[in-house]
Amino acid sequence: MSILFVNGSPNQNGNTAKLAAELLKGRDYETLNLTDYTIGSYGQQLPGDGLDAVIGAMEQADTIVIGSPLYWHNICGSVRNVLDRFYGRVENGGLKGRRLFFVFQGAAPEKWMLEAGEYTMKRFAALYGMAYSGMATNRAEAAKLSKEV
Repeated sequence: MSILFVNGSPNQNGNTAKLAAELLKGRDYETLNLTDYTIGSYGQQLPGDGLDAVIGAMEQADTIVIGSPLYWHNICGSVRNVLDRFYGRVENGGLKGRRLFFVFQGAAPEKWMLEAGEYTMKRFAALYGMAYSGMATNRAEAAKLSKEV
């Protein structure tokens, strides 16, 4: 089974990566840092666009963990751009058979912020045929959810 961690944080070894490491403790996984790719917003045509590489890596994985810091009350822009840009590029159900986990952390998130981020990930998973497997927002949740990976 292959596991891909898609890190939306600009800090490649920061809290988001640490939370994913706790979730994936004891397992081999690949990390894809979105800051290493040019991925514009929906409708942009930027030179060197990296979305196809991200999609290709996700297609190769059995389990996908998307990680985002909580910025401006929701998921970060790099993750949002990937989700938005899937539309029209990947068929509905195009990632069928994969499992999706979400790690989402911030300094002092309110419950509604976490719920909004998780709602987005649940809808993304459902649209593209993935089984949504849960969200971790702190180390204790990640350790508990790790048993499901």
